[in-house]
Amino acid sequence: MHELLAGADWERMELRDYYAEFEEIFWRINALGFWKLERRQTFKEPGYDSWEAFAAGDWENSTGILEAGRSDMEGYHRRIAERGFSACRVRIVEEPISAYLQWELHALRVRDQSGGPIRVVGPERVARFETGGLLPEIYTLGSEVMYEAVYDEDGVLESVRRFADHNLILRCRRFIADLYADGEPLEAFFAREVAVLSPPTGQRC
Repeated sequence: MHELLAGADWERMELRDYYAEFEEIFWRINALGFWKLERRQTFKEPGYDSWEAFAAGDWENSTGILEAGRSDMEGYHRRIAERGFSACRVRIVEEPISAYLQWELHALRVRDQSGGPIRVVGPERVARFETGGLLPEIYTLGSEVMYEAVYDEDGVLESVRRFADHNLILRCRRFIADLYADGEPLEAFFAREVAVLSPPTGQRC
């Protein structure tokens, strides 16, 4: 476990239980908001139609599905705003950008444009925190709970670790928020580094 979480108590949750709890807690988040840190450069997301099309090499269909979901994403973030909190993300991006991350940045751009702000941070910004390994994939829901996503060797979500220590959650929230404050808005990064890329070819996820 990364030193950011060293010594913390946690509970392993199976995905079915996690999904149910996440949905319940998310919609009662307080003003501290939702903060997510994404570090790994490649994942697999079976069951997500846009990713499935990307993995099959159908880039046009994959990005078309993302665009088709824009109105739903806008509605989702309007509901978040009505509840009085924000949902912010930090995406660490290494270069050259992996095929998976090229796809994900398109997905994240739709989210960002729909009201879910995202900022990009380079690996040099977090290098001093990674002497003991890559930063964990963590996300805080107010001050009530924090999850760490656990992936199998293929990069598929396998389970989560659940943390409930108030001080740990606030400390990790501050850590993510500080990275966010130093990060580059996704729209600017996308225009400079992603929009110029040719579509990935073949199953390169």
